Amino acid sequence: MRRFVAGSVSLEKHFRLWRRSFSQLAQNKASRQENGVVLPKMPHFDYSPPPYDGPSAADVWQKRKKYLSPSMFCFYNQPVNIVEGKMQYLFDENGRRYVDAFGGIATVNCGHCHPDVADAIVKQINRLQHSTVLYLNHAIADFAEALASKMPGDLKVVFFTNSGTEANELAMMMARQYTGCNDIVSLRNAYHGNAAGTMGATAQRIWKFNVIQTGVHHALNPDPYRGIFGSDGEKYAKDVQDLIDYGTSGHVAAFISEAIQGVGGIIELAPGYLPAVYSSIKKAGGLFIADEVQCGFARTGSHFWGFESQGVVPDIVTMAKGIGNGIPLGAVVTTPEIAEVLTRRNYFNTFGGNPVCTAAGHAVLKVIEKEKLQENAFVVGSYLKERLLCLKDKYEIIGDVRGKGLMLGVELVTDRKLKTPANVEVLHIMDQMKEMGVLVGKGGFYGNVFRITPPLCFTKEDADFFVDVMDYTMSKM
Repeated sequence: MRRFVAGSVSLEKHFRLWRRSFSQLAQNKASRQENGVVLPKMPHFDYSPPPYDGPSAADVWQKRKKYLSPSMFCFYNQPVNIVEGKMQYLFDENGRRYVDAFGGIATVNCGHCHPDVADAIVKQINRLQHSTVLYLNHAIADFAEALASKMPGDLKVVFFTNSGTEANELAMMMARQYTGCNDIVSLRNAYHGNAAGTMGATAQRIWKFNVIQTGVHHALNPDPYRGIFGSDGEKYAKDVQDLIDYGTSGHVAAFISEAIQGVGGIIELAPGYLPAVYSSIKKAGGLFIADEVQCGFARTGSHFWGFESQGVVPDIVTMAKGIGNGIPLGAVVTTPEIAEVLTRRNYFNTFGGNPVCTAAGHAVLKVIEKEKLQENAFVVGSYLKERLLCLKDKYEIIGDVRGKGLMLGVELVTDRKLKTPANVEVLHIMDQMKEMGVLVGKGGFYGNVFRITPPLCFTKEDADFFVDVMDYTMSKM
């Protein structure tokens, strides 16, 4: 019996390797056809992953269901088992390659397993994995200096965290301590995290549990596509002034927002909005917190930080995701004066500023500069957006194409006039695109927006393949 089990395992492994070889062979053919139609061809990539002999997708799925929280969900009818990544591509258990158009949720900026970032991590982890910020170590200081050099104005003091939620929690607390006020203004449709304070600033019911959330007022979202004032940023900004006048004592702690809402569906704030809001918040004694967790670190192409596109300088900037290329790392950057509030009590973060994480973050900054990834995000992102706009002209189901650089959104609707969300159709198209080798995210209040946030090393060839696959999939609906 034991010999039979061992033989079965061996046969299963050989079958998996055969299937993997067949998958790669099929993918590498010059072209594929379906009913005489030539299918889009994935760009050439000079790398093949080594054979994978780990647990199958079915095995991993069973373990997840048994041992992990039921709150953890997967994309796709048949979840994909990702076992390796290389730059803008991911590989499944059969060695099949996918174009990664989601980037780990706008996180993998430099590319999966970028050699410079990986090398920095390995060197640091072999030297010192962790100690504490109570001792001196150059990794945290070097990265803080490099990060401060990318900030405008007097934004020169850094506090490292482990995530965007932590960073936003800290920023909100600092603003309240500095101003002596509790009221914070956020936007409807915003997402800023899932802890007590940030859940209050978040304004989508799907992300909010029934717990006490106080002191946050949600202003009209300056959404050029669905908003009541279209692209008139100043009209939306008046609602913030009204909230201050009618919902507070006249004084506020802060206003917090992303320049492009990520989870909210890649929504660019209407032009002129932030300068007008900034004026109202300053008159009320408040601070401006820029949440750059998703749109920071060169992703928008035109600027290194999203807020720069609206010509404002925040008082506090929060960041995570792209800061570490997948390493758990976040940061709050502010002025020396505001930073002083944390000396009123003890504030400490065991893992914030960890040597391995800060070494990775420093390497990310160097790669962005060395490989001109901001320029690439602008050039390739602009090209991709133009191609998507052409697709919009072809298919009525595409209601809007928006965003900047390599942070783009495609909103699907069943009726352009009524803007009826096509959330079921989004799921179908995502599944079909996965089958053709493209992984993409989704979001928005209605779940009907494709979130396109690939690694910043994405090429025009990748963009063409992405659009061609979406085009083909929509043509079959």
